[in-house]
Amino acid sequence: MSAIAQLAPSLLRVLLVGSQEEDFFLIREILERNRVSLPANLDHARSIDEAKEMLTQSDYGLVLFQHETGDAAVNLLSEFAYSRGAAPFVILTEHADENAVAEIIQSGASDCMDRSQLNGANLVRTIRCALRLHSTQQQRQAAEQSLRKLSCAVEHSADTILVTNGEGIIEYVNPALESITGYSLAEIMGENQGILNSELQVPLLYRELWETIRVTDGARSLAVKRKKNGEVYYAEESISPIHNADGKITHRVYNGRDLTERLRIEAELVQSQKMDAIGRLAGGVAHDFNNLLTIITSYSELALDSISAGSPAQSRVQEILSAAHRAAELTRQLLAFGRKQPQALRVAELNPVVGSIVRTLNRLIAEDIELVFQPGADLGRVRLDPVQIEQILMNLAANSRDAMPQGGRCTIQTSNVQLDQEYVDRKRAIIPIGRYAVITVTDTGSGIPTEHLPHIFEPFYTTKPSGKGTGLGLATVYGIVKQNHGFVWVYSEPGLGTTFKIYLPCVPDRPAATVVAEAGDNEKFSGTETVLLVEDERSLRRAAVEFLSLRGYTVLEAQDGLEALSITRTHASPIHLTVTDVVMPQMSGGELARELERLRPETKLLFLSGYPGETVVDHKVFEADGNFLQKPFTLNQLARKVRTVLDHQPDMIANATTQSGASLRC
Repeated sequence: MSAIAQLAPSLLRVLLVGSQEEDFFLIREILERNRVSLPANLDHARSIDEAKEMLTQSDYGLVLFQHETGDAAVNLLSEFAYSRGAAPFVILTEHADENAVAEIIQSGASDCMDRSQLNGANLVRTIRCALRLHSTQQQRQAAEQSLRKLSCAVEHSADTILVTNGEGIIEYVNPALESITGYSLAEIMGENQGILNSELQVPLLYRELWETIRVTDGARSLAVKRKKNGEVYYAEESISPIHNADGKITHRVYNGRDLTERLRIEAELVQSQKMDAIGRLAGGVAHDFNNLLTIITSYSELALDSISAGSPAQSRVQEILSAAHRAAELTRQLLAFGRKQPQALRVAELNPVVGSIVRTLNRLIAEDIELVFQPGADLGRVRLDPVQIEQILMNLAANSRDAMPQGGRCTIQTSNVQLDQEYVDRKRAIIPIGRYAVITVTDTGSGIPTEHLPHIFEPFYTTKPSGKGTGLGLATVYGIVKQNHGFVWVYSEPGLGTTFKIYLPCVPDRPAATVVAEAGDNEKFSGTETVLLVEDERSLRRAAVEFLSLRGYTVLEAQDGLEALSITRTHASPIHLTVTDVVMPQMSGGELARELERLRPETKLLFLSGYPGETVVDHKVFEADGNFLQKPFTLNQLARKVRTVLDHQPDMIANATTQSGASLRC
């Protein structure tokens, strides 16, 4: 529809600018006579200032101005001709030279009309032409503006945009694609779009994609692309064909979004969930498994006591005990991986702990491997469990040993580091900034292949031959470090060795705890006190009763908490110690402890459990650092713990209703 046809139903407001009154009356009369074909109203501005004010206050569809307004008309055009919603301008000239008319036309006037030819037909035709020309100019300007916006959006888009012809030859790429791929526009122009394809995506997928594009209006896929430097990136890509008037595809537009970082984060989340699930599984089976191991070790120890030294039966029972100890270590590794291993945390300096452990590592590694300890100066104190630090170093040292079958050098270093925001941003990880103590274990071994690095902390993942490893060593390291709110990084290249860095958060300076070594398992602890043993596992209970009786104790036994309370009420003599399992049917160890505090406040308590430490806390066992023994244990360990509790005055288990914090860390 033409501009005149669009305007015909509505009233055209016309403004005449100039001092000639006769022009105003003449034009108004002409417009009145042609009102049917061109309905219009005419207003008159006698000066430029008045015209500016009227144009500001009202919307006019056309402006007529007399040429004698001179430079002022040019200024008026410059001010209003290109403003939003500007009306077309028509010049009324009289004896004007061509240069003056050209200047006004260049300033934005739509048409020019000689006053001597001012009649109905000429004026209506001039107005129609001016309106049509103005409408065309407005449409062109709108199209140009839209094109500029589109170009700006494409150029500044964070998504990649690539345009090819029908044969797949690249004709345009936006800056985002240049930034991600490393190809400049000059390098990639004229190349086939396949230059960005990766061999990781099989050709069949490409063929199916092209077939989809051929028969539909587009396709969407997750594409594996390759950068100029050879790196792979993942992009969610949509491909849209452009057709000509005959329906033939002339171009294709590829719009992509780099998903590499998002997929990396999702993979880390899945890995974390997988490891957490296995950790929960480990904690779930630990109780029954630990009970069975305790039974095996207990009866093996009782059998050893009744076998003559040096007999064949002794070596056989020793093999049973050795296998049970290895199984117990495997259970501890599983619990450590799942971050459910009980901890005996204390604030201590790292160097003495690591130094004492390093002295024992020489027995673990081969003689042709040089073990070096380089303690750092002025280390911050950390909250640690020395047993767990030993597990970390033993697993890392064993890995280094296996990586250096021909010998080499294993270096253990300690140092301080202050992690700042720049480090956190560089690692692209969630790490609290602050001061950390770092344990660095470096070897000169064969290194870890790049394809294995993302999986080395997964449980049961191993590159060793069958029977040479459980695949739990590094998973245990990871679990312990995370349980202690730390971080572990690995750096390795094939043939250049491997470096593990363990970051443990420092605590505010305070006096360090002294780490006291426990006595050996072979010490025999005896006594004459009365001990109440509460254990729902009959075989374990019978073995413990027999062993403690042999040590001189008077032992009362109960299969659950209710039976223990009954014995407590009916036994006339003092009961010096109650040894109770934590998780039992009918009444838990925590509930039994509260009843015993009421009935026999002088009776001391020792708790046993095969569950992870957090389950012990859940059963209201508090302040259990000094009176808790984790299964599996040996009978000698039980006897030592019984003697320790009897000889000391550990804090009684606090009532769950008055205590809020647990010192048994999980």
